[in-house]
Amino acid sequence: MPSYDETYAYLERHVDALKTNKTGDERQTDGEVFDKKTLLTIYGLMTDGFIDRVHYPISTGKEGNVFYVTDEEGDPMALKIFRTSTSTFKRVAKYVEGDPRFKGARGNRWKMIYAWVNKEYKNLLRYSDAGIPVPEPVAFAKNCLLMEYIGDESGPAPQLRDCVLDDPTDVYDEVVSFIIDGWKDAHLVHGDLSEYNILMQDGQPIMIDVGQAVTIDHFNAKEFLERDVRNVNRFFRQRGADVIEDAVIMEETLNGKDDDGDDEE
Repeated sequence: MPSYDETYAYLERHVDALKTNKTGDERQTDGEVFDKKTLLTIYGLMTDGFIDRVHYPISTGKEGNVFYVTDEEGDPMALKIFRTSTSTFKRVAKYVEGDPRFKGARGNRWKMIYAWVNKEYKNLLRYSDAGIPVPEPVAFAKNCLLMEYIGDESGPAPQLRDCVLDDPTDVYDEVVSFIIDGWKDAHLVHGDLSEYNILMQDGQPIMIDVGQAVTIDHFNAKEFLERDVRNVNRFFRQRGADVIEDAVIMEETLNGKDDDGDDEE
């Protein structure tokens, strides 16, 4: 059995790949993402057979960074590493504390961040089970979430905001279905849905960053729903789509909700 120091040194050698991108150029990464606890968590995902190699960062978000990784077969995945800073803790607390699935998550920032990762994993499962396109979750541990890579050999799929849409109304209708079906079938509201949290792959939208999504019995669920509708309509109105009035989407969503859904997972 290798010692703690040997284990840590082994992992440091594996994450050396983060210093370069695919072309060998120098690549900077956020130092706070790779503290000692996080490195050992990644090592655990390696020894459990989920990850063989960590390659390079593909995006930076409010809660953490996403890295391109591969398994032993060379198949790509995305590894989201959540920051454990005080600022991240303060931002996510309101979304975790009001969620009935995480009633015991109050406490220090590490406990809260770990609950947040668990929450995003469960939300991805719920959306996927409801037939809503999201990255397929693979595994999670502490502040690390492993999921399907959305993209191809040339790079990750672009955000909706960076795409020229051949048929904005068609894409709009798909995104509105994320809101309505998310509420009715997954019993979730995203809470931060916008052109920044939707990727476009082969002309189809895929919803990401679902960690802040809350169950429909959350005390702020309706407020979050209204915000999602406003954000989506604002963006697609600017793109020339045939936009449905906010009130009409709200009416269809709320009147069609399934009160029999079990939100205790």
